[in-house]
Amino acid sequence: MNVGIIGATGYVGIELFRILLRHPHVDKINVSSVSFEGKDIEDVYANLFTLSLQKTDGRLANAEQTVAASDVVFTALPHGAAEEHAAACIKGGKQLIDLSADFRFGDDQATFTRYYKTQWKHPRIHDSAVYGLPEMYRARIAKADVVGNPGCYVTSATLGLLPALKHGCVSLQEPVIVDGKSGVTGAGRKADMMYQFTECGEAMSPYGIGTHRHEPEIERNFSLAAEKPCAVIFTPHLIPISRGVFTTVYARLNPGFANEDAAQKIRALYESFYRDEPFVRVLKEGKMPSTRNVRFSNYCDINVSVVKNNTTLIVTSCLDNMIKGAAGQAVQNMNIMRGFAETAGLDAVPPAF
Repeated sequence: MNVGIIGATGYVGIELFRILLRHPHVDKINVSSVSFEGKDIEDVYANLFTLSLQKTDGRLANAEQTVAASDVVFTALPHGAAEEHAAACIKGGKQLIDLSADFRFGDDQATFTRYYKTQWKHPRIHDSAVYGLPEMYRARIAKADVVGNPGCYVTSATLGLLPALKHGCVSLQEPVIVDGKSGVTGAGRKADMMYQFTECGEAMSPYGIGTHRHEPEIERNFSLAAEKPCAVIFTPHLIPISRGVFTTVYARLNPGFANEDAAQKIRALYESFYRDEPFVRVLKEGKMPSTRNVRFSNYCDINVSVVKNNTTLIVTSCLDNMIKGAAGQAVQNMNIMRGFAETAGLDAVPPAF
């Protein structure tokens, strides 16, 4: 199989390239970049010296050439730029996995436009696009031609509360509180004062309070899982690490679950729900998730606690924003779409330090 990456020199694009280099079913990787078209990818990323030639000639082509030469195309582009490539892929009988927000909202153009300030040019494509969270939509992903990869905060938050929402544990009479923290790579490879070392090193600060683009996506997922409206209050924070997302979710328990054995029942529910999921790890009681333990892996680590006289559920969840939060999950979706083992190319063991 030949794959293409449009936007291969951004942080997500280069992580895709790194994962696909060791994917057992990928024969060739076609790469493109607007900023570096015509250059060799190893001239942009020196860590690929000699390695890029294993599955590519190393030359960064244009997007049209990449689509033409590929069976599956990944788009790692700014929001609003993937639609044209999706249309070309559908016309050419190819599959596309987009890592921007373009295909994350189903047919809800109004919400997308409100948060991303752009209109869709090909609304019909969105009708058939599938949301790419395997733990929710595996069967639909397997039949999809266009998949919209979820956001990193969204993946961590959704996986964290999904079992509780599915089983009616959570009261929806008041908003669910989602507290998120992300490393600097979450902003992508761009020059911005906020992300310079002297500004974000040894510091933590919130941003996008009440306005962050991932809030409506989290709210949409929670509501779909609960099968009724679920309001969300989401506050993201920038923390001084290069990669990683840590999410803490606070939710009031429904009266039927708010009893003396609530913690035991909810833990058993989570362990059962995720037992067969290859990339979600429900940690042992008392073992807290840490971004250190998921770095460079496609794992999401979760733990659950019940506090305040068994009335409140606290879920802690973390993942590598570049892998399970982006490139790794995209490859996981590709594996499902192509009928490969879901773990193909994603069996990296997290480093110990």
